[in-house]
Amino acid sequence: MATDCVFCKIVSGEIKTELVHQDGDVVAFRDIHPRAPVHVLVVPRDHVPGVAEVPGGHSLIGHMVAVANLLAKQEKVAGSGYRLVVNQGPDSGQEVRHLHMHLLGGKRLGPMG
Repeated sequence: MATDCVFCKIVSGEIKTELVHQDGDVVAFRDIHPRAPVHVLVVPRDHVPGVAEVPGGHSLIGHMVAVANLLAKQEKVAGSGYRLVVNQGPDSGQEVRHLHMHLLGGKRLGPMG
């Protein structure tokens, strides 16, 4: 756990939020500044600064995608479509230096770029 990381504080329960999913590896919760009607963050329990720091051969990203797919069904956006986004580094818009995946849906999403 990184002591100054807001996502580590959410994972540990120090910052309270409604979790929409939790298991031994990840937690998921709604973004406080949603960019779509459905905007859920999937966050590993362990502090991993970003996708570039995921250990080689690790199944973490695959598990995060599986959880996001499950949540898309739960949030009823699986049929209409949804976007999964992982940002890496400041130029990408990564605001919290803790790996996280955005699940966005519930409306027609514009082009990326």
